[in-house]
Amino acid sequence: MSFNLTDDNRCAANDTLCIVTQYQQAVIIVPTLLLLSTFVTLLALLLTKYCPERKQARTAPQPRYQGSQHRRTHRQSRRDHLQGIDAPPGINPLEHEELPMSVQQVHQNVKPTLAAVPAVATRGPHGAFSHVTALPMSFSVNPDEKVNICRARMDNRDVVLRRLKETANISEKQQFLGFASFVSGLGTHPFLPALLGVVSVQTPLVMVMEEMQHRDLLSFLWRCRQVNTGAAEQCEITEKRIFNMAGKVASALDYLHIQRCVHGNVAARSVLIGGDMTAKLWGLSSAYHRRAQIGSQGDGENVEMKKWKAPEVLSRRGDSESSDVWSFGILLYEMVTLGDPPFAELLSTELLQHLQRGKHLKKPATCSNSLYSIIRSCCQWNPQQRLSMNELIRKLQAGEDSANGRTVLRVPEPINIERYLREAGYGETLNYAIL
Repeated sequence: MSFNLTDDNRCAANDTLCIVTQYQQAVIIVPTLLLLSTFVTLLALLLTKYCPERKQARTAPQPRYQGSQHRRTHRQSRRDHLQGIDAPPGINPLEHEELPMSVQQVHQNVKPTLAAVPAVATRGPHGAFSHVTALPMSFSVNPDEKVNICRARMDNRDVVLRRLKETANISEKQQFLGFASFVSGLGTHPFLPALLGVVSVQTPLVMVMEEMQHRDLLSFLWRCRQVNTGAAEQCEITEKRIFNMAGKVASALDYLHIQRCVHGNVAARSVLIGGDMTAKLWGLSSAYHRRAQIGSQGDGENVEMKKWKAPEVLSRRGDSESSDVWSFGILLYEMVTLGDPPFAELLSTELLQHLQRGKHLKKPATCSNSLYSIIRSCCQWNPQQRLSMNELIRKLQAGEDSANGRTVLRVPEPINIERYLREAGYGETLNYAIL
């Protein structure tokens, strides 16, 4: 092999230094640049893979938490404000902040539309409340040791305060706030008592309700039994007024059913009467216990309310919308008799067998055929044969249009409490006081 000295090849065949110098760009520099670029590329890939994720995790964790998970984290960070218990969903535990009193569903984050009650001091009626006075229970066999009922003034209106005693334990506080959250989540309806606010930051825990002047319907009916009551005009219970009040209760019950809430406690003791004779449905403790799955809806109440319960409930098949319709029929019976107990001639233990034989409520002497027909249609043995809520409301409206509005119902004899308890099947643990 031989080399010639030309412009492209000036080196002799045996001149190694000249050859290396001539080809150093191709032999040394280019491979070095390629190796360096490969290293830089690998380093960039490693940085892209690991470093941005760590930075994002440090600076922007918020989008990873949505819905109830974020709210749980938020409440955990404010746990020092909750005085040992965690507020349930729908109740804002922070002091001086508004509470969502008109939330349709508790788990939704909806802005409040009603002003809340600011937290008050532990001792004495400070701040929003004035003229606080104890409100005696209209009827009670065994008073509730956990809740005090008071009348007060707030924002120039009469309210009722349901105050949990400061000696309540953590479980009782959780249930109290849970019930407030449950009522809040039901939303507002013209024939459900309005929940105006909740004091949830410090003891005593308080639910603030609108005041219904005449309180529960059962006691009101008892006051109207005699002619000389001192409030003759307000106590003039006619059949037309019964249809009117019953229609309002039915409207509230239908609203609860739309909210997928079975009431389970429809009775005269669970209806509140305002100064303008507006009837509103209350007594929601059974519905709350059922939804919260606390115990068995209140064992004492289940035992003591047998004469208001539908046959399927007596046979332990559970409450339903149809069983509420049955109890509504019993409510109509209470109204037209001015507070008589249903099935007074029977013991509670005899009732289911009595109904299995095809027996039913007897027609009261003061009851018209049209009203008694509705009672019978509500209290059918077969749930499928009972009136639907739409049919019930329609019949009540038609009944009001044609009912007698002149003849006042009277029962000359006053109520005998001991006899009532015996005939209604109540035991010593009963306390039906609503507010």
